Amino acid sequence: MDNLIPFDYGTLRVVWWVLLGALLIGFAVMDGFDLGVATLLPVVAKTDAERRIVINVVGPVWEGNQVWLITAGGAIFAAWPLLYAASFSGFYLAMMLVLIALILRPVGFKYRSKMEGTRWRNRWDAVLCFSGVVASLVFGVAMGNIILGVPFTFDAVSLRPIYEGHFFQLFMPFALLAGVLSVVMLAMHGAVLLAWRTEDPISSRARNWGRLTALLTAALFVAGGFWVAGSVPGHTITSAVDMAGPSDPMLKTVSVQGGAWMANYAKWPLMWIAPALGVAGAVLVALLLSVRANVLAFLSSSVSIAGVILTVGFSLFPFIMPSSTNPKAGLTIWDGSSSHLTLWIMVIAVAIFLPIVTVYTGWVYRVMRGKVTHDSVGDTPNSY
Repeated sequence: MDNLIPFDYGTLRVVWWVLLGALLIGFAVMDGFDLGVATLLPVVAKTDAERRIVINVVGPVWEGNQVWLITAGGAIFAAWPLLYAASFSGFYLAMMLVLIALILRPVGFKYRSKMEGTRWRNRWDAVLCFSGVVASLVFGVAMGNIILGVPFTFDAVSLRPIYEGHFFQLFMPFALLAGVLSVVMLAMHGAVLLAWRTEDPISSRARNWGRLTALLTAALFVAGGFWVAGSVPGHTITSAVDMAGPSDPMLKTVSVQGGAWMANYAKWPLMWIAPALGVAGAVLVALLLSVRANVLAFLSSSVSIAGVILTVGFSLFPFIMPSSTNPKAGLTIWDGSSSHLTLWIMVIAVAIFLPIVTVYTGWVYRVMRGKVTHDSVGDTPNSY
């Protein structure tokens, strides 16, 4: 059967590394502004009418946006089973915290305007803000921990992942910096959307917060880059790499060296495009919001988010989840994937369904285009 597949095993592993990155970027861009809007809800909307407008900007589309997260999780499960097993067991409590936040979000959307009491609505507004901040923070903390290395290893016989850390170990200083960067970055994205899709005074407040969070995003991203280059040890494979070899991470040898996460940028200088986009995109957001070029600011915000995620992927390559306790157990794209046939079948599925999802999403946003105002929201209690 493998002889009928037009791509070799090593190539398909790289293809799925690229697709995984694309799915994560899609989730961060599409669902990121939902989380960012929820985070900014208390500061951009001062009255109940204004908060209803803000919520109705994302209320009709957040469920479709969250499909990107579900798709990314499904892709990890099917294409990278060892990554799925090790990450979901190691980050179990953190995942539960995210799950609680994501469960509370739809409840807040659905029930917030069902009653007219001020106390009732304020409480649900707080829930929505909590869900946005917590989900954004934990996603960033998880990414920071992957850069630091996750304390796990594998059973030598069964390749059963064994997590050797604890919950509070996840919140180390660098991981917290990554978490704060995630919160600020997604808040920037949400602010840009609100500046685009609403009218004053909400739009002007969103522009002010967008400029602030954009500059903070650039500053925190640069600070994190210097931290990684100077103080975070990276991992390097020291044994021969068989790109079509078996999915057994324990067959390789790995050394831990200071500054190793920067080695790929010296080897492939074009990779510097990613961090440049992360910084330049955020700075450009601040400038474009100042001249009220809201659509271009949204595109720049999306580019900045993509640049940040690509920077992480390029820095770690070929690792997708390094281990801090047993470096040779760290997962790479060469030793953590599914079979050749499974990867090929999934490529076919992506080729069929991703264009459908993209066209459908584009149609939904075309239908929902335009500014959200008090008149468009109306006074019916059954709306968001």
